[in-house]
Amino acid sequence: MRQPDPAGCFGTTPPVPKRPALLRTLPAVVLCAALFALITWQIAADGPLRALDERAGRALAGHGPRALAEALADLGSAAIALPVLAAAIAYTLLRDRAARRYEALGAVLAMAAVPALVVPLKALIDRPGPLTGATGYYPSGHTATAMAAYTGAALLLGPYLPKALRNAALPAAGALSLATGVGLVLRGYHWPLDVIGSWCLCAAVLLIVSSGTRRISSRCTRRSSGRTAAGCSGPS
Repeated sequence: MRQPDPAGCFGTTPPVPKRPALLRTLPAVVLCAALFALITWQIAADGPLRALDERAGRALAGHGPRALAEALADLGSAAIALPVLAAAIAYTLLRDRAARRYEALGAVLAMAAVPALVVPLKALIDRPGPLTGATGYYPSGHTATAMAAYTGAALLLGPYLPKALRNAALPAAGALSLATGVGLVLRGYHWPLDVIGSWCLCAAVLLIVSSGTRRISSRCTRRSSGRTAAGCSGPS
């Protein structure tokens, strides 16, 4: 238990330093980035993974209930995913703007990173789709949109959910991202590695952005607490 200082203010003892959030997430970021680099290299160089991917894609395309697969693929459309994230951001800012504005900003930045990264990569890799001669299918933009939107919404809304449901927010976001990818592959809109590569890329972006915004938010909280403690007056 912390002891008061001579003026009687509790909480003035500096906390034990912790590793920065980015360093704690660095191994996961490196793993995701390495997997994305490997997949991208194999697709660009027409490697053996690309051949396996295309055989798997042809075998899976057209299977499963068509209407369900289409509905799952649509989870990654901007018309569905973006309103979900926007509603989560609005709710969070209405509930606690001062404390969580940086987390809301992080969700916006992560979503903005999707087109900023995916569009140039599509043009660079120029991969044809499973059922069309058109190109620009790697990585999957629908998959990245779904992952950024639903994960961002889960991170923002999680603290406001009932305690019994709080730990289910991120798994639910993961399930929606997985369902989107499954629908895209079953409908023949993307090869499997288009989806997997997008998951890896988006996971790295989300880890970097969320750890950065958490660090900024906690720093601002500490500064605010320090100003409160500095204004504390001891017993007369």
